[in-house]
Amino acid sequence: MKILAIESSCDETAAAVVEDGRKVLSNVIASQVSEHIIYGGVVPEIASRMHAQAISGVTAKAMEDAGVSYAELDAIAVTYAPGLIGALLVGVNFAKGLSYATGLPLVPVHHLRSHIAANYITHPDFEPPFLCLVVSGGHSHIVAVRDYTDFEIIGRTRDDAAGECMDKAARAMGLPYPGGVNLDRVSAEGNPALYKLPHPHVDGSEYDFSFSGLKTAVVNIIHNAAQKGEQVSVPDLGASCIETVADCLVSNTMKAAENFGFSKIALAGGVSANSRLRARMSKECEKRGWELYMPELKLCGDNAAMVGAQGFYELKSGNIAGLELNAFATMPIDEQN
Repeated sequence: MKILAIESSCDETAAAVVEDGRKVLSNVIASQVSEHIIYGGVVPEIASRMHAQAISGVTAKAMEDAGVSYAELDAIAVTYAPGLIGALLVGVNFAKGLSYATGLPLVPVHHLRSHIAANYITHPDFEPPFLCLVVSGGHSHIVAVRDYTDFEIIGRTRDDAAGECMDKAARAMGLPYPGGVNLDRVSAEGNPALYKLPHPHVDGSEYDFSFSGLKTAVVNIIHNAAQKGEQVSVPDLGASCIETVADCLVSNTMKAAENFGFSKIALAGGVSANSRLRARMSKECEKRGWELYMPELKLCGDNAAMVGAQGFYELKSGNIAGLELNAFATMPIDEQN
């Protein structure tokens, strides 16, 4: 079964053709980083306009690279939630047009579900049930994946996401966009124990996260040093920040796995590319004798191959939308269209 998948939830315009949810026939991504870097972050209006400019060409290239025609496809999958609403609408409306023109079924795919599905591409034999830590610039969730389309949220952030915390900390340190990636790079040789940072927790919700206070603590260290005419060590402060974020993420995930009886763990989302987080998750799972699955680095960020992977299972479960499909800026992972 071959699916054309489209992704436009933030600042990557992507299209891919995926076979049977596991085999990637093509995966084309048009990045907007060079456009947004001058603003220090994604500008939603610019992102939407650039998606509109790129989506037709990106989709044509994905079809060409896969060597298939529309007559050989079985469905069209598209990210419809969550994300930047203007950006999502570009992808959704383009997919609706293709569905109408070709008569192919239209499959709505939740963005976080597709991040989890990136693991099915990297690990062809991987299957539910498992516990997944999903971390990105906008989301931090611990999710019990009971089946391919059956999800239960165990824990989530109550304020900032882990990626958002690192992005804003990086910006305060003077690092360019994308902040999290550059923070990981410059802190590679930093001392994570040099700066003492708080490990926030949520009273009464042992699996939930809170990163707003940590972000504020990093900013305060920088401001206090500036007021005294001192310099902070960016590699050391960056390492301390990432290590603290990883501590919170990993400890809650390990606790949830133990209490809910999971020994098969997955990592997903843009922040799953972070080297310290990957190392910490590997160490803790190995110590317990648990299986750990992580997407290969090129599939951690937003891409359409992961949308095609999840789209395959959504289609099998009967999740097909009509031309009334809309985009949504927010939507829980455990909700169906």
